[in-house]
Amino acid sequence: MHDTIAVLDFGGQYTHLISRRVRELGVYSEIFPFSVDLSELDGRRVKGVILSGGPRSVYEEGSPKIGYDFFQWCEARGVPVLGICYGHQLIAHVFGGEIERGERREYGKALLYVEDEDELFRGLGVVETVWMSHGDAVTKLPEGFKVLGRTEGTPIAAYADPERKIFGVQFHPEVAHTSKGLKILENFAVKVCGCRPTWVVENWAEEAVNEVRERIKEGGNIIMAVSGGVDSTVAATIIHLAAGDRLHCVFVDNGLLRKGESEEVVRTFREKLKFRNFHFVDAGDLFLERLKGVTDPEEKRKVIAHTFIEVFEKKAKELEEKHGEFRFLGQGTIYPDRVESAATSQAAARIKSHHNVTLPERMKLKVVEPLASLYKDEVRRLGEKLGIPREILWRHPFPGPSLAVRVLGEVTRDKLEIVREADAIVEEEVRRAGVYEKLWQAFAVLLPVRAVGVMGDARTYDYVVAIRAVESLDAMTANFAKLDWNLLERIASRIVNEVKGVNRVVYDVTNKPPATIEWE
Repeated sequence: MHDTIAVLDFGGQYTHLISRRVRELGVYSEIFPFSVDLSELDGRRVKGVILSGGPRSVYEEGSPKIGYDFFQWCEARGVPVLGICYGHQLIAHVFGGEIERGERREYGKALLYVEDEDELFRGLGVVETVWMSHGDAVTKLPEGFKVLGRTEGTPIAAYADPERKIFGVQFHPEVAHTSKGLKILENFAVKVCGCRPTWVVENWAEEAVNEVRERIKEGGNIIMAVSGGVDSTVAATIIHLAAGDRLHCVFVDNGLLRKGESEEVVRTFREKLKFRNFHFVDAGDLFLERLKGVTDPEEKRKVIAHTFIEVFEKKAKELEEKHGEFRFLGQGTIYPDRVESAATSQAAARIKSHHNVTLPERMKLKVVEPLASLYKDEVRRLGEKLGIPREILWRHPFPGPSLAVRVLGEVTRDKLEIVREADAIVEEEVRRAGVYEKLWQAFAVLLPVRAVGVMGDARTYDYVVAIRAVESLDAMTANFAKLDWNLLERIASRIVNEVKGVNRVVYDVTNKPPATIEWE
C-alpha cells in the first residue's frame, strides 16, 4: 500500500488538480468527500490531508464544514493538514480565527511576500508569483498560528501552526500559474508528511486490469461507446484485456466529426487494435435534425447526449439479441470530465455538462470506468505501457459534443463543412510545423458573425473563424500558445483562400482561467 495524501473535496473546481499535482511528485493521492467517515481514512495509509478550495463562504448557511474532532483525529495520528483557499479559511474558522469579506476580490496572479519560510516554503524566494481566487479572507489568526506570507491585498495569505503541523494558503499552489506551487506541495507531502514517492502510473496497468476483472467477475457482456480518442481507446484496451470478446465497442458517427475521422476510428479499432466486436453506427442525419434551431451551448450538449443515448440504446438492444445480455457499461471518463460536471462533490459548481458523465443516467447497467482517477497525461503514459500506437495517444482531445460546440449558434451542414475544413488546415499546418505534440489542443471555431472583406477587388461579407491553440498538462488550467507568427499567417491565408464562406481569421489569446478551452 502506498503512502497517501487524502484530499478532502469542498467543491473546488481544482480539487482533482491538487490530487494530480501530488501524484506528479510520485506520492499517491486520493480524493474523499469532506464528510468522509474518519474510520475510512483509518483504513488507508494516510500520511497527510489537504483541504480543497470551494465556491462557498465559511459563514454561509449550509456550506461544507468539518469540526474540531477532525483535527483531533489528525493530531492523534500525527497527520499534518494543509488548507487551500476555502480550506485555508475553514481551518482558521474552526480554531477561532476571523474571516471577513475582502474589500476587493483578489483574482488572478499576485505577488506573495514570504515572511517566514517555515517547512512549507522551504526553497522559495522572498517574493513569488501565486494564483489567487477569493473574496473572503482570514483577517485574524487563531492562537498558536503565525503568518508565513502576505500579498498586496491579503495580509494573511499563508499561515502555520508549527506545533500541530497545520498550514493554510489562500492562493492555489496546484495551478501552473503559481510559480513554485509544486515545490510547496512537495514540501508538504514529502518533507512535512514524510511520504515516500512510490506512485508510478505505468506500474498501475496490471492493477487496472485486475480491478476491471474483479468488477465484471459475475459474468455478462460489456458494451462501450468509443470515439477513437485517447481516453476511450485506453479504457477500451484495459477492459478488453480483462474481458476479452465479452466487450462490444460501439462507434456512433454523429455527423459532427472532424474531416476523415470516422474512417480513421474504424480503421484503428478493426485493423490496428484488432477488436473483434467493433460496431459502427451512422446517425449523422438524426443528430443534425435534432439540432435544428438550437443555439444555447448547454442545450446543444443535452440534445446531443440524449440523442446519443437513444442511438446507443437501440444498437445495444440489437446486439443483445445476437450476442446475449449486457450487464456492464464501459466508459473512458477521466478526472477533468467529472470535475467540470460537478460529479465529484455535492458542493461543486457545474461549469458544463459532459457527455461522458451523463450517459449512465438512462442505462440500467453497472458502470466500469478504469480511468476515472487519472488525468490525460497519466492516461497517455498508461497507454504507452499497454502498447497503444503513439499517433492515437498523442491525438488532441476532442469534445464529446464534437464540432457542434465549435460552431457557435445553430449547427447546419454548411457551417459544419466550414469549420471541418478550417480545422483540418489548422491540424495540418501545426503538424507540419512540428509543434502538434507540444500543444494540448489546436482547432478552429466558427463564429456567428460576418465581417466585410475584399477578395479579388470585390466586397465580401462572410464568416469569421477563430483559431484556438493552448498548452496544458491536464486541461484544468491552460495558457494560449505563443505560435510563430509565420505559422499563424499560413493558417489564416489557407483558411481564407481554401474555405468558402470565410474572409477573416482571428487568434484567441485568452488563458484558462478565466476562459475555458472550448468556446462553448
